Amino acid sequence: MRIGILTSGGDCPGINATIRGVCKTAIHHYGMEVTGIRNGFQGLLTKEVEQFDEKSISGLLTLGGTVLGTSREKPFRRGGLMDGVDKPSLIMQNVKELGLDCVVCIGGNGTLQTAARFAEMGMNIVFVPKTIDNDVYGTDKSFGFDTAVSIATDAIDRLHCTASSHRRVMVIEVMGHKAGWIALYAGMAGGSDIILLPEIPYSIHNVGDVIIERLKHGKPYAIVVVAEGIPTDGRKRAGEYVAQEIEYETGIETRETVLGYIQRGGSPTPSDRNLATRMGGHVTELIANGQFGRMVALRGDDIVSVPVAEVAGKLRLVTPQHDLVVQGKRMGVCFG
Repeated sequence: MRIGILTSGGDCPGINATIRGVCKTAIHHYGMEVTGIRNGFQGLLTKEVEQFDEKSISGLLTLGGTVLGTSREKPFRRGGLMDGVDKPSLIMQNVKELGLDCVVCIGGNGTLQTAARFAEMGMNIVFVPKTIDNDVYGTDKSFGFDTAVSIATDAIDRLHCTASSHRRVMVIEVMGHKAGWIALYAGMAGGSDIILLPEIPYSIHNVGDVIIERLKHGKPYAIVVVAEGIPTDGRKRAGEYVAQEIEYETGIETRETVLGYIQRGGSPTPSDRNLATRMGGHVTELIANGQFGRMVALRGDDIVSVPVAEVAGKLRLVTPQHDLVVQGKRMGVCFG
């Protein structure tokens, strides 16, 4: 049996560990052939592929990024490579010509929707969720999230020193357009005073009042963590907007720090390595059993699978009832 494997969308720590998990299990345990597809779905348009063996995947466990490369090519939308060509049909044809019995897609929400559409067209697809945002519906956690939270928490820890030394308010902007999981987990782990999420409305006046109240109680600095997707005036980044408004509201010197792509780089944490390895192994088991059109997922402590049709197009978002939000409020953390 010959399987293809591709990575699509943004990179994140743990992709290479997943590739390793799939390939080592497929080659060593099931005797399958594995074809690496370069640069996401773009590689299926151009048939840019390479053969994997156990030697070629050596050293992938700790490596960040993706050795296969990635792209944001969306075959079902206009634009991009080969605009004007019936790209979905060409990809289906190329999969057949390459002799691939199944395609393993590693990606986030956009890639999941693309995979679901190819599954509807009859392609044998198995999907692995990856995103630092942790917003893929149907899985309790995606690999990459733990690493991003660790990086963001370390940054918050370091900014505590500067904030207290200079008696400033420090605003830290982390990733999360629609889902505030990184802001919530890193903010709580880093002992932040204010955490602003896209899912929970906030009042900048209330934020200012909280900081002034801290000052009255002998706490002349504050740590504010914001997700990049919170509402602003539409002209500034989230961190810049919140920092300027806080300084206006309180008169306290305020500085912002944008972590940006730092959160997506570097070696994955042990937790992400193990999750990626388990998901990669389960993918190969699904393929061996002829179970296609499915996404591997973490449910509790177990790796399971769910139909891609049931989870594509949905988002896993923070709710006000989440334990960390509830506990944070009990401890005096302001969520807006």
